Amino acid sequence: MQKIAFIGTGVMGASMAGHLLDKGYPVSVYNRTRSKADGLVEAGAVWKDSPYEAAEEADVVVTILGYPSDVESVYLGERGILSALRPGGLAIDMTTSSPSLARSIEEVASRRGIGVLDAPVSGGDLGAREARLSIMVGGARVDFERALPLLEAMGKNIVYQGEAGAGQHTKMCNQIAIAGGMVAIGESLAYAQKAGLDAETVLQSIAAGAAGSWSMSNLVPRALKGDYAPGFYVKHFVKDMKIALESAEEMQLELPGLAMAKRLYEQLVASGSGDEGTQALFRLFLER
Repeated sequence: MQKIAFIGTGVMGASMAGHLLDKGYPVSVYNRTRSKADGLVEAGAVWKDSPYEAAEEADVVVTILGYPSDVESVYLGERGILSALRPGGLAIDMTTSSPSLARSIEEVASRRGIGVLDAPVSGGDLGAREARLSIMVGGARVDFERALPLLEAMGKNIVYQGEAGAGQHTKMCNQIAIAGGMVAIGESLAYAQKAGLDAETVLQSIAAGAAGSWSMSNLVPRALKGDYAPGFYVKHFVKDMKIALESAEEMQLELPGLAMAKRLYEQLVASGSGDEGTQALFRLFLER
């Protein structure tokens, strides 16, 4: 079977790499904080001391990192994975990152005979654990077809979107829709509270109707219990919204709803809640 190097074993990556192990793939792993890969090593993965060392023995490298700067460093740095992968290798970046960076990486990779896909995901920690992530893929179709068995080990809704960068653009569409929805849900909770209603009882009615959404069904119950543990970090969501707004500006597109949501989430970061889950936004409304 193809040898897989998995780089980035955080909240979502550890589960995703675990599914590849469960399918029988030989997997090597690297993460900046080694302890976050301990469970995978105990399950049979091989620890590597750097992304370069992980990639140089791999047929396919999968990455899920924090920020575009991390992606740029890991892929294009002096000892980046594109300098380690052999011609014919494949790299799949599942980080939510910049569409323009995805295209730049593809240009470098193609000159070296390496396939690259930008394949960001949606579904949070729960989707990662249950292998039912939505995966949005950009790159050459032949590379998509090659990667499909690996992607199917980690997700359920896997859609090829087009050339390099298309996966990241699609993820921006996803994040724009979520950001506006989170603000709307927060305002709905504030209204319920001011009207003297029980929020959990209100949720029973509206989550099953036209107002229902994944965020409402999965994140509101956590917030109502005071559970703000991250399925997806506030600080990473702010990063995503920043990328979306920058990309929109390049296309001369105004997104006022997204800009408002970003300001609210930046309040959370400023208050020290950047490492909490995105449902922490609801606290701004529930505590008014």
